[in-house]
Amino acid sequence: MNKDNQILTQRREKADALAAMGVNLYSNSFKPTNSVKELQPKGEGLEPETAEPGNVSYSLAGRVMSMRKFGKAAFCHLADASGQMQIYLQRDTLGEDQFNVFKKWDIGDIVGVEGTLFKTKTGELSVLAAKITMISKSLRPLPEKWHGLTDVETRYRQRYVDLIVTPESRDIFRKRVEIIRLVREYLNDQNFMEVETPMMQPVPGGATAKPFKTHHKALDMDLYLRIAPELYLKRLLVGGFDRVFEINRNFRNEGLSTRHNPEFTMLEFYQAYATYHDLMDLTEDLISSICQKVNGTMQIVYQGAEVNLAPPWRRLTMDEALVQIGGVEASLLADEEQVFALVRQKGIKLEEQAGIGKAKTELFELLVEEKLIDPTFITSYPTEVSPLARRNEQDPTVTDRFELFITGREIANAFSELNDPVDQLQRFEKQINERGEDEEVHPVLDADYVRALEYGMPSAAGEGIGIDRLVMLLTDAPSIRDVILFPHLKPETRGQVKGQAAPACCRKTEA
Repeated sequence: MNKDNQILTQRREKADALAAMGVNLYSNSFKPTNSVKELQPKGEGLEPETAEPGNVSYSLAGRVMSMRKFGKAAFCHLADASGQMQIYLQRDTLGEDQFNVFKKWDIGDIVGVEGTLFKTKTGELSVLAAKITMISKSLRPLPEKWHGLTDVETRYRQRYVDLIVTPESRDIFRKRVEIIRLVREYLNDQNFMEVETPMMQPVPGGATAKPFKTHHKALDMDLYLRIAPELYLKRLLVGGFDRVFEINRNFRNEGLSTRHNPEFTMLEFYQAYATYHDLMDLTEDLISSICQKVNGTMQIVYQGAEVNLAPPWRRLTMDEALVQIGGVEASLLADEEQVFALVRQKGIKLEEQAGIGKAKTELFELLVEEKLIDPTFITSYPTEVSPLARRNEQDPTVTDRFELFITGREIANAFSELNDPVDQLQRFEKQINERGEDEEVHPVLDADYVRALEYGMPSAAGEGIGIDRLVMLLTDAPSIRDVILFPHLKPETRGQVKGQAAPACCRKTEA
């Protein structure tokens, strides 16, 4: 028998022994009245080796994280959602029966403790246990290095274990909740209205991506998990809501990487009578202020790189970025033949129908994107790669659009919205006619969206911000999987999940 199976067997034997002693291994009657966090200030005035005056009794519930046994006494650390507290267990205080129950505790068990506060001679605030309750017997051991999981795949696949033993993971997800709360609070203060739009759509739109497909039996129609809520949010602008936002789940049938998960969280918001310049100002203020509130500074370090999020942020057109950062000659960018020659030289493959706008975008992604460490707005995206954005009135070959890059990653995408139904229909049709074998371009245009525009949509600007990437940035997380509680992974191979028979006390009686 290997070591792992031996430990599992020993734990099951302890569980059976406790059940034989009449202990309910999965009790539902203990209700803690205190948390570790609220008890900690009560010990501030206590001297070492003294008890809190008044013999006040408290009750805590949590997971056993460590144990030190000394015959007739023992120390353990109990962790709840707010922190850890040392528990002192004496046979003379608990009584023989309860102390025998304690002796069959394991690290990982969830227990309840009632007792009084005191400080040990080393000055650590502790609870002297007067009564203990088993709440949930742990049948599997925590990792030996219980202060943190080092195996990355186990951290993602068994997030529940990761959260138990890795304080840094818990901190990341608490920060994630705080960041989303602050985003919502900021937009509410700016008079945006939070809305909900369909997650299953008859025509996927609002982005270029391969969707997940399903079928609705009652309606006998195919539906698609949304790749973006954009076209529905803009329908609301048509309907008369001037400022709307949604913090939503999107789904894209694409590969997995440190930056991509098939299911991810986006913020999208739309403002009537605004331009993309207005949204640059808003985005700069939104992200910098959230960083200040979450981290206490706008100067952060991401994976070893210093990043300054203090406004104002750099703003460059795509052509300017190619020249100033990518090292491309300005005169070359005005010559279509030279642009395509450079594309071939760099080994970039383009579809036959691709124009100079697509070629420049590919060059930008290769030569510039990863070099944009401090926040940089890239504007004037080619119309060819921006089917939903408004054409620039001075230069119709580009659009009134920006993408925000920080640490070489796209964080946000925004533009002044196209509200001309004729132009929109033509762009949809052109995109479909030139799709070739590109599965990311859906072969059916959203006719209802064009119809909505025909009723009249006010001038507007809209933006999407990747919440997962924003959380990565503000928590110094190297992978998107570090900021998603349950990221998608390949199926476990045979042998990774070891099935074990339940202890006798847990088995259902067979008929």
